[in-house]
Amino acid sequence: MKINKEGYKIICFSGLGCALIWWLFYWLLVSDSNTTLIWASTGFLLLFWFFIVAFFREPRRVRIHDADLVFAPCDGRVVVTEVVRENEYLHEEMLQISIFMSITNVHMNWVPVGGEVEYYKYHPGRFLVAWHPKSSTENERTTTVVRMASGHKVLFRQVAGLIARRIVSYMEEGKAVEQNSPCGFIKFGSRVDVLVPKDSELLVELGDPTVGSQTPIARLPKKAEA
Repeated sequence: MKINKEGYKIICFSGLGCALIWWLFYWLLVSDSNTTLIWASTGFLLLFWFFIVAFFREPRRVRIHDADLVFAPCDGRVVVTEVVRENEYLHEEMLQISIFMSITNVHMNWVPVGGEVEYYKYHPGRFLVAWHPKSSTENERTTTVVRMASGHKVLFRQVAGLIARRIVSYMEEGKAVEQNSPCGFIKFGSRVDVLVPKDSELLVELGDPTVGSQTPIARLPKKAEA
């Protein structure tokens, strides 16, 4: 299993912390006769550390290219499909598709469409639960707009959740990006919003599971509006 580079420090420090806790527990709290408690604590700490390692797993997936489709930027489940007014950069009505990532999902993020990064901004903010309606505008988040060769502009946001306190984005303004290439990582429970032209064809429904870089979530209109 490949581990994402964003997890190296956390895995290392959590492993050292688990080892220290086990040592203190063994030498200070457990008598020689209580081997059951020793084994139980060892098993719990190992399971906890393996969970941390598994959280940063980086799956190997086939990179799909289809300029007519918008792909899911993350693993998770669809929690929002509605037309909203985007007021940060594009200032127009767009179809928003939001995907919630539970703490057990892979937390890598992928670029939903290919093109050039026209806009990128990091926003510090609150840490409301990721499915809260205001999390898209009040939580810590990043906003990226990709301008496609067709003229379409697709906006996506990485949104921190209640537990997530660290968003990593690889996006830079003026940078060319390939569809379904890695675009970042969100550490521990969060969501990603994708905003596409409002006349796009929605390909998912509320509650549908998604696989990042593999599940098409919308089909773009044939021509961009002038």
